[in-house]
Amino acid sequence: MIKLKNPEQMAGIKRSCDLLSELFAALAPLVKPGATPLALDRFARAFIEKRGGRPAFLDYEGYPASLCVSPNEVVIHGIPDDRPFVEGDIVGLDCGIDLGGFFSDAAITLPVGRVAPETEGLLKVTRECLERALAAVKPGARIHDISRAVYGHATANGYGVVRQYCGHAVGLGVHEDPQIPNYVGPGPNPRIVPGMVLAIEPMINLGTGDVRLLDDEWTVVTLDRRLSAHYEHTVAVMQDGSVEVLTSWAMP
Repeated sequence: MIKLKNPEQMAGIKRSCDLLSELFAALAPLVKPGATPLALDRFARAFIEKRGGRPAFLDYEGYPASLCVSPNEVVIHGIPDDRPFVEGDIVGLDCGIDLGGFFSDAAITLPVGRVAPETEGLLKVTRECLERALAAVKPGARIHDISRAVYGHATANGYGVVRQYCGHAVGLGVHEDPQIPNYVGPGPNPRIVPGMVLAIEPMINLGTGDVRLLDDEWTVVTLDRRLSAHYEHTVAVMQDGSVEVLTSWAMP
């Protein structure tokens, strides 16, 4: 069931998104050679809890951390460990906050120092996929308009699109209906209406779009072990029909 948000709920979700945006601005400078996923996770949890929030991902269906840290070939849901980043890596950071029962969700993929030109290309096109998807959000449009924007731009540039995982609505829970695939398939295609809050998240691979789940039952990697990028924003369709991107992150 799609949960449409009223103005009071929208205000609470926006506060959660504002806090998440502050977190990403603080995390971005910490992604550098020698830093570890565990250190970033500890920072994120302390940051959120100090400001009265709760890490939305921590213990969600058993996930053991506050922050998903997904380097290189890891697509999503990387569990933080103590392996340090090295120059040339890319690192996906995905986080959600529960602030008084209102949920936010966002992700960014950051370079560690200088990266190869083909890596820069992947990051650029994945950001563009998100930008095009956000532009497709408007009252009267449909969810597949978002999917089409992502898939068309990624494939036109020769990249693989992950099909097994997708975006979703958010706001009163971590994951809500509808799902938002990054490709146009046969599934539900509801119309976009005021009151919707959507977490749109292209997951784009340098090679094949196929992925596999590791034995920890969380970490998703590219099947060919080539790089993957992931960007996500929470966006709201307001009662007056305007569209607001509620999250932001600092870009390198």
